[in-house]
Amino acid sequence: MSASSKGRWSFRLNSTMESVGEVEAAAERLATDAGLDEDQRFHVTMAVREATINAVLHGNEYDPALQIDVAFENTGKDFIFTITDQGRGFDPDRLPDPSAPENLLRGTGRGIFLIRSLMDEVHFRQLHPGTELTLVKHLAPEAGRT
Repeated sequence: MSASSKGRWSFRLNSTMESVGEVEAAAERLATDAGLDEDQRFHVTMAVREATINAVLHGNEYDPALQIDVAFENTGKDFIFTITDQGRGFDPDRLPDPSAPENLLRGTGRGIFLIRSLMDEVHFRQLHPGTELTLVKHLAPEAGRT
């Protein structure tokens, strides 16, 4: 990874599926610039896409009066993505386990399950209104972390 890829970027977007595509493309570019391999880029891009879809669809409920805030940060050791909606908020611990036999055919909880599977850390914060979701991908090997 090069030092020039370090930095922080943030932007505010409308609650649309076009915005989801913009965030996904930005995550892909930043992950590429950070030197992530193909698998890591896929993990980051997919998790950021799912988080953004959740913010637009579930958080803001496609309300054109509400927006999403997105911040990406490359610290050199971690890639940190923060996606914030302005909706009513939710309790992630109340989501059903999508891998439980009784939930296999249900459509809820899969995005969060996928995000947690693809990222190294996932943090939720209730903002009243809104939910902030922070995703972390470690760039440095675990053994070399300080």
